[in-house]
Parts: sequence; C-alpha cells; structure tokens
Amino acid sequence: MSQTLTRRSAFLALGLLALVSPLAVAEEGTVTRIRPGEVWKDTEGKPINAHGGGLLFHEGTYYWYGEIKEGKTYLPEVNKSWGGTRVDVVGVSCYSSKDLLNWKYLGNVLPAVPGTDLDPKLVLERPKCVYNAKTKKFVLWIHSDSLNYAAAKCGVATSDTPQGPFTYHGSFRPNVGKWPVNVHPADQADTSSQFVKDFEQGQMARDMTVFIDDDGTGYLFYASEGNPTLHIAELTPDYLKTTGKYTRVFAGREMEAPAVFKRNGKYYLIASGCTAWAPNAARAAVANSIWGTWTELGNPCKGDKADITFQSQGTYVQPVQGKKDSFIFMADRWIKDDLADSRYIWLPIKFDGRGHPEIKWVDEWTVE
Repeated sequence: MSQTLTRRSAFLALGLLALVSPLAVAEEGTVTRIRPGEVWKDTEGKPINAHGGGLLFHEGTYYWYGEIKEGKTYLPEVNKSWGGTRVDVVGVSCYSSKDLLNWKYLGNVLPAVPGTDLDPKLVLERPKCVYNAKTKKFVLWIHSDSLNYAAAKCGVATSDTPQGPFTYHGSFRPNVGKWPVNVHPADQADTSSQFVKDFEQGQMARDMTVFIDDDGTGYLFYASEGNPTLHIAELTPDYLKTTGKYTRVFAGREMEAPAVFKRNGKYYLIASGCTAWAPNAARAAVANSIWGTWTELGNPCKGDKADITFQSQGTYVQPVQGKKDSFIFMADRWIKDDLADSRYIWLPIKFDGRGHPEIKWVDEWTVE
C-alpha cells in the first residue's frame, strides 16, 4: 500500500470519527460544540459525572458541581410506590472550564461518609455552590434526605477554594417557628396544612437552588410542604443559614427543580412539575421583586417534545459572562433504570418581544 493511500485512509477515518463523536471536536480532546443528550467527556476522556448540579463563575473560571452517580441503580422497597430508583451516594463532583465546553475533573469535593448525613444509603441531591465575598468562603448547599425522603433537609458545606475539599456543617430544616411574609390568618388556622404542621420543626426542603442577587444577598429556593409549594428564603450574610424571612409561592402547583436568573432587573424562574424521574412540561415565571408577586408565563420550551422539556428536567440557568442576554438552560435527561448513564441537556435561552424566555431544541450549538 502506498504512503499516500495510507494517509488518505487515516484522514477518512478521522472524518468518520468526527461525524459519530458525541461532541464536535477540532482535535482530540478539544470540544468545540455542545450536542445535548450525547455523552459529554472531560479533558481526560471520561464521561462527565455531575448530575442535578449547577455552575459557579469565579475569577475567570467556571466550576461545575453535581451529583456523582455511579454503581448499580436499584429500587428500595420504601420507594416502590412512586418508582424512586437510586444509586448509593458517592459525593459531589467538581469540574473547571474556561470556555463552558472543555471540563477538567477536579475531584470529589464532598465525599460520602458512613454514619452521617452523607451516608451512602441516604440522599444527597441538587448541589449548588456560591462564593461569599465577605467571608471569602465557597458555600455548597445540598438537598439532604432520608432514604424515603421524609427528612427533607438542607445541608451546608464550606471551603476556602472552589475545588474543595469542603467541610460539612450538617443539615437542618429552614425557618423553624417562622411564618412566611405572605401568610394569611386563614393559613395559620388551617391545622391540616403541611406548612402549619411543620411550623415548629422547620419547613421541608427538597429540590433546591441558591441565587445571589446583585447586592450580595443570598436566597434559597426549595420545594416544600411535601412538594406542592415553593419557598423562597433569605440567607444570612455568611450564606450558611436562613434568616427566618421567607415567602410561599405557587402554592399547590407542585413545582420542583427551580432554576433562577435575573435579566434587565426582573427575576425569572424555570421549574418542573413533580413526576419523579419522568420528564414533564417546564414552567417559567417572572417577578419584579424576588418576594413577588410571581407571574407564571407557561412552558418556555418550544417545538417537538416541549411538553416533556425535551425529555429532561431543569437544574440551573447559567449567565454567560461577558455576553449580554446569553443564558444557558441546564437540564438532566434522567435514565431511571441506569442513573449513571443520565445525560445533560444544555440549550440556549432566547427572549421573545415580551421578554419571555424561550428554549428551543438544537442538535448542536456553541456558546456565543
């Protein structure tokens, strides 16, 4: 075989490899375009393992935190009624990137610890990390729960660096003995209401996110009252606890997995319905104040499979630094029978003439 033919064969093989590769690459190990739903590999060539997470931008670098899902997926007896499959807790992963495309694995920054809230047989979900400019600490919030999801608590950890390791400070239910700012006397008198039942022990906190406003004030958004209602709670200046000031929003609407962002002075929220691992229609809302009133805008997803959020569930919205009106909708395509193989759905958010967010499917795209 001639040397020229050998070279042509090699180039042809590389071309075919690029066509079938999950993410478009300019050269080996360099990602140039996002392909939602395909296997996304880190700079070492291993699938990124950061589910249900969120991003932090700090000093020119993006950090991606998420649940490590590996090992066998199984269905505990206590969760059979709703199909709550799971894998054992391993910890929280952290990756870093300069371009939102190529991610370097930095390690397990909050590993499982037997006999604690971080026990492998318990629940650790929705990790979100923020930076506190006053304390110079990185603060990691998680949904911490019992195997049957009855505990419904928040967990908090801190670190001096974004890549950890993080020191875990325990879990708690927020707003013990506190009424929401928008409470009505009739609500307080309704002893059948879940938030009244939980008044003394603190409010349930499951799927959650953390949002830091322009003035540095932190807020915790979480599904509560058994999941029918979202709560928005103000954080203490160190971001380690709630102040006791909170509001109930979308009462009875069964919204979870909240993702929050701000644009042109308005606050936006994108959440999902409550259907366990099964996808459903996303819901968007907007408010002039974080305390409300919040107005629902309907499903921000448009096009084929918009009614199931393109077979995914939102987890976070990331503003692209230095790009006006550039936001990324981050979601997870859960594979309930093999959770370790769950995929990432990252799509650009656009805005219509009314300023309402729109999310459309694209097979591949790049951050612009």
